[in-house]
Amino acid sequence: MQFSANLGFLWNDLPLPDAIRAARKAGFDAVECHWPYAVPAAETAAALAETGLRMLGLNTRRGGPEDNGLLAVPGREAEARAAIDEAIAYAVATATSSVHAMAGVAEGARAHETYLENLRHACAQARPHGITILIEPLNPYDAPGYFLKNADQAAAIIAELNLPELRLMFDVYHQQITAGDICRSFERLLPVIGHVQMASVPARAHPDEGEVNYHTVLSHMRRLGWTRPVGAEYRTHGPTEETLGWMQAYSRI
Repeated sequence: MQFSANLGFLWNDLPLPDAIRAARKAGFDAVECHWPYAVPAAETAAALAETGLRMLGLNTRRGGPEDNGLLAVPGREAEARAAIDEAIAYAVATATSSVHAMAGVAEGARAHETYLENLRHACAQARPHGITILIEPLNPYDAPGYFLKNADQAAAIIAELNLPELRLMFDVYHQQITAGDICRSFERLLPVIGHVQMASVPARAHPDEGEVNYHTVLSHMRRLGWTRPVGAEYRTHGPTEETLGWMQAYSRI
């Protein structure tokens, strides 16, 4: 199994280009990030070229301090589309393969329609560049009121829009908290999954602790044909290097 270092959490004490270098040194196969916009895209691209790593994903901006994304928030369509365009431009400049389009805190029919329209815009902007648009349900403890509440809701939106650029971010941490039944859920949702992330549950720490048996989960994904890198998106307590004991065992899956 291959792994991607999510630099929103891993080595987040380093500037992004140095975090990319640290991930390469640690043996990761790829990287991904949250909000890279404070770093010029040319600097990020240079670090990726230097290390030979691919950037698999980045997020649209959250919005203001109280926001958690903008795409489903009625009345903020202009901001949402500016965030989408910014993310696509950064992805193009860094050869990043996907953009996580963050929905935000909202609910109801108007939020649903706003989300659909903004996702149509995101997919149209992504299409000429071969970029995937990812949507990710977040659990209610970490993201109260987030519009996208579970994987079935996300899959229904993907089916409704029927756009080839639009895929599901299957985050095992969020899925375990909201629904459980990880292996069956992954198998059922596999046709619409664009990326996979992992962390322990409930602490969101390194994946070789907690209630999810990742050896079983990753082995099941592998048997079903998943060969792309799985994103390690977990919180560290202390140096990232001291949390990577899981990599050797899981890399053999």
